[in-house]
Amino acid sequence: MNKNQQHRNANEVLVKVENLSKKFCKDLKAGLWYGAKDLLSNVSSNTHARELRPKEFWAVKDVSFELRRGECLGLIGHNGAGKSTLLKILNGLINPDAGKVTIKGRVGSLIELGAGFNPILSGRENIYNNGAIIGLTRQEIDSKLEEIIDFAEIHEFIDMPVQHYSSGMKVRLGFAVAAQMKPDVLIIDEVLAVGDVGFRAKCFNVMSELAKSCAIIFVSHSMPLIGRICTTGILLKNGVIVEHGDINQVIYEYSIQYENKYEKVVGEMTPTIYKVKLSKDVIDYDEDLTIYFSFQFPKDFTKVVLHYSVIDQEMKTVYQSYSISDGKFYEIINGELKASFTIKNVDLTNGKYFINIGVIKNNFNGKNICRVDGAASFVVGGSKYNSFGSIVKRTVWNN
Repeated sequence: MNKNQQHRNANEVLVKVENLSKKFCKDLKAGLWYGAKDLLSNVSSNTHARELRPKEFWAVKDVSFELRRGECLGLIGHNGAGKSTLLKILNGLINPDAGKVTIKGRVGSLIELGAGFNPILSGRENIYNNGAIIGLTRQEIDSKLEEIIDFAEIHEFIDMPVQHYSSGMKVRLGFAVAAQMKPDVLIIDEVLAVGDVGFRAKCFNVMSELAKSCAIIFVSHSMPLIGRICTTGILLKNGVIVEHGDINQVIYEYSIQYENKYEKVVGEMTPTIYKVKLSKDVIDYDEDLTIYFSFQFPKDFTKVVLHYSVIDQEMKTVYQSYSISDGKFYEIINGELKASFTIKNVDLTNGKYFINIGVIKNNFNGKNICRVDGAASFVVGGSKYNSFGSIVKRTVWNN
């Protein structure tokens, strides 16, 4: 193969989706009736396939994109956005109502727990079945068998029927089969979340390697994972593409959809008024962030402790601090509390983060006078670092 052929192969379009649409019916009886009518009228060739009937909705609508060898596409969106439907169409599990999908080469997929496995067959038998389906000869499967079993780490259970496997074992075997068969296109859904932490890390390392030679479509609600693995992204909302391009920009657009969806006030006393302002709404990695806030309360307190926490999009706490740690106490005078704090050298990966602000009595163990969850939010948009976590800690590496 000459260099020009290698270059063409490296940029080869492996997945092409053109104006893809799929609709479903919210009512079972109506859906069955529509299905019967469609079969009789051969609706696949009918222009009415692109029209909604009563109680129908578009799960996917006019979706188009291309994916080349060496690219990893992150498919992002809230629950119900159409991600799983799109993956099922790409994997040939359901047919679209309109549009076209063209996929070149061998496809490996893990989109549903146990999908593609015959439950009454053993793990070993299912490996051979899946290999045959994607076009491998028995000799080729023989050469990969031990590698698949080793990766799945289920040696002593490989001859047991898959129906007796735990969820984690099914995920292990499913990913091992999908990845170790050297696919041209790899499709992975959120099902990997079922696996344990160690196995997930191993899977993502394999995906990073596969991304150099195949095309990957990856669905996850974890933006750190999406940001680390994917090069490009699609944001779906109600079945429609609302953003398509660089993964960091797609993550940012996804992040801002959280605005005002997380805010709530808890504690024994609700402030009559509270205001929160940030020094910047979008910051870069390692930049300082200052938060200014004021609360109005119906009565005074002479000595209170302030605290804050920073929450990522998976609702995990990434930062937390109490003013008492620096010997700082505050007073609520004439019902008013004004204060500010600065988070130094914010070392977070790209994405959106929420700030919870709380006021407690006297010490760490005091009751919350109030805590405002989602009092403010900010976006880290210029980080060059992507990791499996939210924090990239500055470290000195010694000789």
